[in-house]
Amino acid sequence: MVWASLKREGWRINRERVRRLWRREGLKVPRKARKKRRWGSSENSCLRSRAEYKDHVWAWDFIHDRTATGSPWKRLSIIDEYTRECLELEAARSIKSADVIDVLTGLFRRRGVPRHIRSENGPEFIAGEIRGRLSRSSVETLYVEPGSPWENGYAEAFGSRLRDEFLNVEEFADVREAKALASAWQEWYNSERPHSSLGCGTPEEFARIKEVGRAGIEPATPGFSIPCSTS
Repeated sequence: MVWASLKREGWRINRERVRRLWRREGLKVPRKARKKRRWGSSENSCLRSRAEYKDHVWAWDFIHDRTATGSPWKRLSIIDEYTRECLELEAARSIKSADVIDVLTGLFRRRGVPRHIRSENGPEFIAGEIRGRLSRSSVETLYVEPGSPWENGYAEAFGSRLRDEFLNVEEFADVREAKALASAWQEWYNSERPHSSLGCGTPEEFARIKEVGRAGIEPATPGFSIPCSTS
């Protein structure tokens, strides 16, 4: 990913050299041992109900963190599984059902309404007010099996990147600062950060090319041609 980012900025550098320097400086994120999992055990799993186009399936999750003084706060993330765009990063001391509905309403107005939204079975997601709001908007819910967070794999992967690349490297004085920094990080994530699953393009580039393709117009630039690595 670092090599792809340098290429995007105009650097002419060998990928293996970047890899060697990265490892020499001890910058490689340690990989946790994989646990045995029963993949795709339910119809609502991201492996069995895949997103096929932009706004086909959104995924959301809550991520908990603390300020520099130790005060807890939580963050609501919403992503588009197909384009990998981060659509929302809402931060607050507490986020109740009414807050989630407000976030959804604003997002529906800006982005449009998705076909499905995938989540775990936490109380924030199965609350009657939220299910009613989604139903009135004709959004079908995809609740994964209890105790199977990997079935909401895109949200889990995004949460891991958010923690590794943002939450674990920033210190927040308060929620106001967390919101401001999150907004800047979200913009970088969508418009500058290369994704290996998107051929080392960014979510915004991928979404734009797919939109042009669906309109039947030849894109001005070809698809992503940079051979991507995970380093």
